[in-house]
Amino acid sequence: MNRTIQIAPVRRSIVVEASPQRAFEVFTDQVDAWWPKTHGIGATPIVRSVIEPFVGGRWYTTHTDGKDVTIGHVRAWEPGARFVVSWEIGADWKPDAREAFASEVEVLFKVDGAGKTRIDLEHRNFERMGAEPGEKMRTGVDGGWPGILNLYATYLASGAKS
Repeated sequence: MNRTIQIAPVRRSIVVEASPQRAFEVFTDQVDAWWPKTHGIGATPIVRSVIEPFVGGRWYTTHTDGKDVTIGHVRAWEPGARFVVSWEIGADWKPDAREAFASEVEVLFKVDGAGKTRIDLEHRNFERMGAEPGEKMRTGVDGGWPGILNLYATYLASGAKS
């Protein structure tokens, strides 16, 4: 009998004082300004982070050795509403471009009262990696996404570039 494993997605939310369009733009266009330079999977420190603004675009980091390291690819791009990217990182925190093993991150931007946006992030499909590596990755990102979202919210609140 074949059994399909299911690993629960990681879900995190945060409310920011910005329109959904502005929140989306800062999250994606300004990722280099708020994503921590210490959170990279390259062999050397991060110089910059980029999310290319189109389906098929890369989410990547450039490092001090001049190399680009792909984190994932844009699967959905709806400015002001949502985007989805693959997470092409193995449980060993090394790049893994095998599409069949990639998990996925979806970020939604919704109005939450006057001048506020609720951002819902879901990191899912860990089971693609297999039971043990999938659980390991889930545990890692479950502990990481709250801090990442707080860095984003702090940057946005501090007067992110217009």
